[in-house]
Amino acid sequence: MGKTIVVTGAGGFIGGHLVARMLERGFHVRAADIKPLDEWYQVHRHAENYAGPGTPTKLGGDCRDFKVCRAICRGASEVYQLAADMGGMGFIENNKALCMLSVLTNTHMILAAQEAGVDRFFYASSACVYNADKQKDPNIVALKEADAYPGLPEDGYGWEKLFSERMCRHFREDFGISARVARFHNVYGPYGTWEGGREKAPAAICRKVIAAKVSGKHEIEIWGDGTQTRSFMFIEDCLKGIDLITHSEILEPINLGSSELVSINQLVDIAEEIAGVKLNRSYKLDAPRGVAGRNSDNTKIRGYLGWEPDTRLRDGMEKTYRWIHDQFTAKYTAKTAHKSSISTFTKGSHPIPGDGFNPESKNMKTWKQGIPAGWGEAPAKSAKGKKAPAKRGAKSKRPVAKRR
Repeated sequence: MGKTIVVTGAGGFIGGHLVARMLERGFHVRAADIKPLDEWYQVHRHAENYAGPGTPTKLGGDCRDFKVCRAICRGASEVYQLAADMGGMGFIENNKALCMLSVLTNTHMILAAQEAGVDRFFYASSACVYNADKQKDPNIVALKEADAYPGLPEDGYGWEKLFSERMCRHFREDFGISARVARFHNVYGPYGTWEGGREKAPAAICRKVIAAKVSGKHEIEIWGDGTQTRSFMFIEDCLKGIDLITHSEILEPINLGSSELVSINQLVDIAEEIAGVKLNRSYKLDAPRGVAGRNSDNTKIRGYLGWEPDTRLRDGMEKTYRWIHDQFTAKYTAKTAHKSSISTFTKGSHPIPGDGFNPESKNMKTWKQGIPAGWGEAPAKSAKGKKAPAKRGAKSKRPVAKRR
């Protein structure tokens, strides 16, 4: 048996592929995820699987719990911290508090890894850490690693990632843990989320095109105006990059993404070409759309490793489309295809007032988002002398510090 590898978020898209890769290489793998095992995207029976929230008598895979983190890190050589509550723009714009809570997992995992004396600790960060002011033009100049500062990342999810990057740095500096950080740029491929609201753009577009073709209703709804631009990295490139970065001497957070920039309209073009259809497009201009443009500057990764993600988007989309098509047609028919568009991303989550999407705060500046309506207001007293809840939408009497 080879060395012991820990993969958190193992029930997710990237984590499932990473567990498979580690098992292929002969390692003993501890795979952890808060989701029950029957909800994992890939289940590898040869791994030591920790699944579900756990019980008083059984350890689960909830890495927000320090006991779980300690147990899975004990005796491990390498830890890959991929666990996070996240999804596509529809999810992260409506569940900022849930995204921020991933800091518990990151904190407990690096604490447990440092305590266990692991050889390497890999943290999966995101391109969402980049300053939003540098992403206002679809014809964006590719983002360099230094563009994360001064900090103005994606609200909620991006702030959590940026904070955790700093934590990795300080644990390395103060405790000597060999922490490595990669900023993922839109990873896609087979065995990923393709419906429900947490899916990323490539999977969502594939699903919509497939639904239109299966149903015979040749129409597609696109979030935003379709001009927003992104780069998308195929899963095989992501896995290779994780391995190279983890075992490198790269101390700073580094981009891991494709530099092939496309608009969402062009992404739809590719999916239509693969499907052999041409659809009538409508645009949902009030839907979450994220920044106007985002691309990966790969100068540093080429300099450090002599490599960068190089799978053509058309090639990766072909494989992704074929896999989603099989999943879709196994679940839906022409009569039920429309049901695939129903989003369930709010299931189990409770976004608070003031999250930047609800009516009472959607026009607020980014730095104020996340402050609930009525925050800081002195509770009124009822006729019986009991405190009454603050009225919804009431303005806070506590001053908010001015931005410097």
